[in-house]
Amino acid sequence: MRSAERKPEWLKIKYRANKNTSDVDEILRTYGLNTVCEEAMCPNRAECFSKRVATFMILGKNCTRRCTFCNVSKEMPCAVDPEEPRHVALAAKEMGLVYAVITSVTRDDLPDGGASHFARCIEEMRIIDPDIKVEVLIPDFMGDADALKCVVDKKPFVLNHNIETVERLYHEVRPQAVYHRSLELLRRTRELDKDMITKSGIMLGLGETREEVLRTLKDLIEADVKSITIGQYLAPSKEHHEVVRYVEPSEFEEIGRIAKDMGFIHVASAPFVRSSYNASEIVDR
Repeated sequence: MRSAERKPEWLKIKYRANKNTSDVDEILRTYGLNTVCEEAMCPNRAECFSKRVATFMILGKNCTRRCTFCNVSKEMPCAVDPEEPRHVALAAKEMGLVYAVITSVTRDDLPDGGASHFARCIEEMRIIDPDIKVEVLIPDFMGDADALKCVVDKKPFVLNHNIETVERLYHEVRPQAVYHRSLELLRRTRELDKDMITKSGIMLGLGETREEVLRTLKDLIEADVKSITIGQYLAPSKEHHEVVRYVEPSEFEEIGRIAKDMGFIHVASAPFVRSSYNASEIVDR
């Protein structure tokens, strides 16, 4: 499949750093924390840091999976830092967050996939500042129902798990993941806690068809997902999955309207949308 032509003008970001940017960098260094903003080369990093916002990435920098779209390192996973949950909470407090997003690398090497570490992060956040709302963006825990329950029982404000792409492309884009396992995780979350806000995200431009995108949105609705993010895939390097197409902003708007009509409560659909970008807006839905 032929890769997309040159990056269009609407995908060129012009955002300057300010004092907040250096403050966030300093707080992250002080507590030895990682962010998905940096490790995944998020195009919104400068904007978010300038607003004193970041998405914490726990359980190290190295992922046990080899998704072809992601820039996160695939080296040997590091030891779990028992102080990390407290440090995340302290950093969130210092940054003045009212809404914190916590994600992780996938840790298939851990017995519970890191679920208990997520749970501790939520606990520590409540101890340090009970007013901070917490969104967790979790891996699939290899379908482990007990691991999922461990996180859901701590009652994060939002539980997010990205479907990422359409089912047909999983073998290319997410070779160690299972499309229906991800749907089952989201469905089971709502069964465990009917009041839990569930969220997922999908990237466009990987080679999917419009019909496949709509099918994926329908599958997510049937899994009782309440919030959806839809954004443009941008390849971190030439070694990653190619960008097959740059999707026009108007098409994102149209798909966003369709998603709303399908029944999603919160929809964010635009080229630079990412799963945690402006995540706090769900509070005001």
